[in-house]
Order: sequence, then structure tokens, then C-alpha cells
Amino acid sequence: MLKLSHLSKAFNPGTVSEKKALTDLSLHLAPGDFVTIIGSNGAGKSTLFNAIAGDFMTDQGSIVLDGRDITFLPSYKRSKSIGRLFQDPMRGSAPHMTIEENLSMASGRGGWLSHITRADRAAFRERLALLDMGLEDRLRQPVGLLSGGQRQALTLLMATFCPPKLLLLDEHTAALDPATAEKVLEITKNVVSEHKITTLMVTHNMHQALELGNRTLMMDDGRIVLDVAGETRRTMTVNDLLDQFHQRAGKALDNDRILLS
Repeated sequence: MLKLSHLSKAFNPGTVSEKKALTDLSLHLAPGDFVTIIGSNGAGKSTLFNAIAGDFMTDQGSIVLDGRDITFLPSYKRSKSIGRLFQDPMRGSAPHMTIEENLSMASGRGGWLSHITRADRAAFRERLALLDMGLEDRLRQPVGLLSGGQRQALTLLMATFCPPKLLLLDEHTAALDPATAEKVLEITKNVVSEHKITTLMVTHNMHQALELGNRTLMMDDGRIVLDVAGETRRTMTVNDLLDQFHQRAGKALDNDRILLS
């Protein structure tokens, strides 16, 4: 489904500020894989997502999605096949447009540029009701009036309304309070499972990294230093994960946010 081959990316190359964000990174995801990713700040997690989404071209390597080479495809063309959620709930939706207009744009029906039919609204209500947040009764309310959790749940629904080939979740619950984060995470699991969406999820929570999905990666200095799945992953504890990181990276994980999660 997704094949990354020898990706490398350096920012400010040839200067004293040069930063190697990705170093000869290769990764293969099978259809339906749900992969969690963990690593310290600067490990290359968001850079990896940006490379996959086409926010910039990598210096080396190739990106193949569902058999199609998208290495040099612009981001707006990749967005038809790749859904993405960010840590900031304010990204991913248009705050001055209503809920139904946002959903209409996400579904390809045209949003405020065209007439939203009664059938459209019925379909939107049905999808929104699955969130169990009462949004199905607020279709004509501007999205900017929603809470962070409501907006993130709506963005998730928008990103998967027409199920993408790949879903990128970049710490999409990190800015939410614990109760809301848990609810959005449950919605995420249900949506991904229902549509069998191949998913990459960055998280700072090591328990989540081992409990969600079917595979866990740990990154450091732009490299994948650990890739576990199957029985090995099922029997792993957080301490095992920390020990493995130390052995593979040659240093202890020093991110307080991760360690305290």
C-alpha cells in the first residue's frame, strides 16, 4: 500500500544550521496496517508526514502509494488519496463555514458553492450522529464555534468521508483534555476499522503506541530505530520499549512528555 524507499531530507544544507531530518528511511505498509509512531522532538516524525503529504520534495528516495509513484506529485493532488489530521484542532476545517458546508466540501458536493440538498443533510446527520456529540442538530452552525474536541472529531469525519488510501494522524489528540482525547481516539479506532484505512499515527503516549493498531515504530534522528509487530509487540511493556530504544539508538529516550504520559 505504502512504500517509502531511502528517503532523505536536509534543511539548510551546506550551512552551519544544516539539519538532517530524514536519513535513508525506508518503510513498507501493507493494506489496512495501523502503525503507531513514537519518538522525541526532532526525531523526524512530522517531517516524515510532510514528505508523504508532499509539503516538500525529499532530497533522495521515492514514495509509492497503492502502486503509484507520487514522489514528485504536488500536495494538492496527493490530498485526494491522503487524509491528515494535525495536533491543532483549528487546522483541517474552515471556521467561518457551517458544519454542513465543511462536510459538503469534504464529500465533494461543493459546499457553499452549490446547493446542499435534503438528501445531503440526511447523510451528514447520519454520519455526525456516530460521533455522539450532538453535532447532527447543529448543521448550520459555524465550525469556529465548536470546542476543540468537537472540531477535531469533525475534521476526522471530513478526512474520512470519502475514505482515503492513507490516513496520517499527527498527535491529533494531544491538544485535547483527557476525556475528550479518549473519545476522539475511540472514534478514530471505529472509523479506521470500519473502512479498513491504512493509517500512520504519531503519538506521545507509549501505552497508546503499544495498544493501538498492529505495529509500532520508534524514530530517532530521522531514522526508524525500532519496528515491532505481531507476538513480540503484544507481549511488550513500556519498559521493554524504552530498553529497545536504548539498545537501538545508543541512548535513553529523554522526552519528558513521552515519559510522563
